Amino acid sequence: MQSFPFFIKIGFEHISDLAGIDHILFLIALCAVYRLQQWKHVLILVTAFTIGHSVTLALVSLGSLSIPSSLIEFLIPVTIVVVALNNVITQPTTTGKMGRNYAMALFFGLIHGMGFSNYFRALLMDSGSVVMPLLGFNLGIEIGQLLVVALIVVTSYLCLNIVGVRQRDWTVFVSGAAFGLGLQMMADTWPW
Repeated sequence: MQSFPFFIKIGFEHISDLAGIDHILFLIALCAVYRLQQWKHVLILVTAFTIGHSVTLALVSLGSLSIPSSLIEFLIPVTIVVVALNNVITQPTTTGKMGRNYAMALFFGLIHGMGFSNYFRALLMDSGSVVMPLLGFNLGIEIGQLLVVALIVVTSYLCLNIVGVRQRDWTVFVSGAAFGLGLQMMADTWPW
């Protein structure tokens, strides 16, 4: 049986590995509309995402949920495209946008959690219990996500406050890049 720190390390490495760029790209799209001053909103948003993927990761690991991996691999870039579109077509001052963003992060976290499940299930082969490995893995993922988000928010701060890029231009640029890459990923993973 692997130790708790081992699962934290594996969760962290899973996020920081550029082979899993889809997860990082989703976080970039999710945070594209926020400024450094809104760090509390971003923290809540990322935590909602983590809660979502923790739930499905647990359900799949326990054998309570099963969805074909080809469908999940397609749906993950769909989440990137939807968030990027939402960033561009929704006005930042729209009432209820924060609530909608939290709901999207939570729901899309459910999809991303299924993407982690095969990898996590392979790690569990030697474990007798799922609770501690699941907690450690999710903690590692959350730490990795927070570091990625910190880089995104600091980059945003530099572009907006030092370089002088306007918020709307930044949002459209970052969201457009995420949208384009998400579309390419959708084409590459088309399940039918």
